[in-house]
Amino acid sequence: MSDPVSLYQGAFDIQKGRLTPTTWSDDCLARIERADPQLRAWATVDGDAARQTAEVRTREAAQGMFHGLLHGVPLGIKDIIDVAGLPTKAGSPLREEHVAASDAPLVARLRDAGAIILGKTVTVEFACFDPSPTRNPWSPDLRHTPGGSSSGSAVAVAAGMCPGAIGTQTGGSLVRPAAYCGVATLKPTFGQLSTQGIVPVSYHFDHPGPMARCVQDLALLWEYLRPADTNRSSMSALSLLECAAMRPLRLGWLEGFVEYADAIMREAMEAALGKLREAGTEIVPVRFPESLKQIQTRHRQIMAVEAAAYHRGSFATHRAQYGPMITSLLDDGLGISGVDYANALAWQRQFIPRMAELLADCDALIAPSTETTAPPTLETTGSNLFQAPFSCAGLPVVGLPCALAADAMPAAVQLVGRHGAEDRLLAVAARCEEQFGFRAQNPWFAV
Repeated sequence: MSDPVSLYQGAFDIQKGRLTPTTWSDDCLARIERADPQLRAWATVDGDAARQTAEVRTREAAQGMFHGLLHGVPLGIKDIIDVAGLPTKAGSPLREEHVAASDAPLVARLRDAGAIILGKTVTVEFACFDPSPTRNPWSPDLRHTPGGSSSGSAVAVAAGMCPGAIGTQTGGSLVRPAAYCGVATLKPTFGQLSTQGIVPVSYHFDHPGPMARCVQDLALLWEYLRPADTNRSSMSALSLLECAAMRPLRLGWLEGFVEYADAIMREAMEAALGKLREAGTEIVPVRFPESLKQIQTRHRQIMAVEAAAYHRGSFATHRAQYGPMITSLLDDGLGISGVDYANALAWQRQFIPRMAELLADCDALIAPSTETTAPPTLETTGSNLFQAPFSCAGLPVVGLPCALAADAMPAAVQLVGRHGAEDRLLAVAARCEEQFGFRAQNPWFAV
């Protein structure tokens, strides 16, 4: 293949006999071999097992036997998520010897649908804040942050090393790296996907979810990720994409965000909203119910306490083996009183319905994904200021690139939907994606 095919197109080419799983997985593994020494998106590449699975999937496809629409699709899995037989290192030297005995349930669902697991993508240490070695493929000197903590998943997709990957978000770890790396992501409603077999950060905020190059790819992954007993809309996500143009959209523009955005991001947002309006989308102002800084503070309180609860024993014994940023987080968590933690949880319970009210008259809410494009430094993974509110509220979010900004780095928006309404949110996102017309590719995409 001359260029990496999209997940959706590749999946259907396999069904039609125009592409084999062996060819696709070999192409991905070759791209990893060429690009990953510089981009460092992969913690573990399971090439032998991927090739063996691809050969089986190819034989099955030749016989007309398909596990599902993900049959033969090569994927990456964030390295805090268990994949049977592979280490779950979580970016920490403390877990170098850990090997997963079984797949996390969401990995098992992907395998059951016929997916091929290429390996584990890099995460920042314990999915917190200390930057990973991963490099942003849009950066001309590889000095811009890829974001975190799902840095490897975002870069692997952005650079064409796999058509889709799984990450997680506690504060902004799906939406932010997706924005910085110019790919799409779905953060589902909190609790829609099992966190079993995933190294935890915060029991109230952890969300696993997919990354891919476009909304159509996300919709296909979502069809197989979600639990079988999920309350579905009357139409699947894929069906909704087909009729997404039936009526004009009404989007709620969240006031209070752009005042924190820099001039480059504000310019990109004005252009993006202009394209939506030209296509007939109604943009209405929506007043955000609380200070973003206050939400960020509450989010950190809950996250810090729950991370400290998980790490307490190991942290007391192996403090020197924790990075400086997670050390600060755990120290904060250990110092927060039970009363303050309870107050923060009470605040969250009140915040969730207040956020839901904002969607009463809109198809979705829209806001910039980040305050800036990817910062030109490897000392940070960026701020979660714009993403933390929706991790706190547990509402589903689709992040998607909308333009190349004035600094030649991707700019992105996040669309926020109703609780449990991932299908309809994906349909809204597909409309917006078409109207944005983002087609740019980074230099590594076809290396």
